[in-house]
Amino acid sequence: MKRFLTITLCCLGAAALLAGCGNNPEKKAAREAAKAASDSVAAAEQSQRIMDKIAKLPEEPVFDIITSMGVIKVKLYAKTPKHRENFAKLALSKYYDGVLFHRVIDGFMIQGGDPLTKNPANKARFGTGGPDYTIPAEFVPEYTHKKGALAAARRGDTVNPYKESSGSQFYLVQDEMGCAALNGDYTVFGETLEGLDVIDKIAAVATDNRNCPLQDVKIVTIKLAE
Repeated sequence: MKRFLTITLCCLGAAALLAGCGNNPEKKAAREAAKAASDSVAAAEQSQRIMDKIAKLPEEPVFDIITSMGVIKVKLYAKTPKHRENFAKLALSKYYDGVLFHRVIDGFMIQGGDPLTKNPANKARFGTGGPDYTIPAEFVPEYTHKKGALAAARRGDTVNPYKESSGSQFYLVQDEMGCAALNGDYTVFGETLEGLDVIDKIAAVATDNRNCPLQDVKIVTIKLAE
């Protein structure tokens, strides 16, 4: 009995010692630093894989914007390389997965790409989110706001005199006449090949007084077309 008690006490002591080591602030900090370093390496490797894929893309790659209301197939233009590469990078890194079309105006366009829209608590700030960079304007006269045109959203001229594009937000033209005044002021960097009917369906949904759909219209993912 005495021997059993001694073994039990030793085991309890060892457990306590291990627990104490696990709660050691220095060891905890070391573990967290190691995890952060590992995550950083993984992120760098993932980024490199994406850049390698982009380097192998055709001049005018085709992507499927898979939404909760259907698929919109778009082609990115060769003459807007900065916007083409940025859109491809964000799509391939799954940046757009789960974002909403947060601004929808029938007879005009449908707008999405704001990562803040993944969280309903951010609704008052929808339309203000994105990465911490902008893209220089790439105006090409032959790329106009025809129906299905893919263009970059941006902040207004007062705070954005060079008309630089948002790092992630984009819109799709639903009505050519309604968007004609935007030609030469907003970068058009692609066009819809298939899914004009999906754009029309999204444009027709009920919205609130801020043109935000009452029922979520989600981008499930954006991926290279097969």
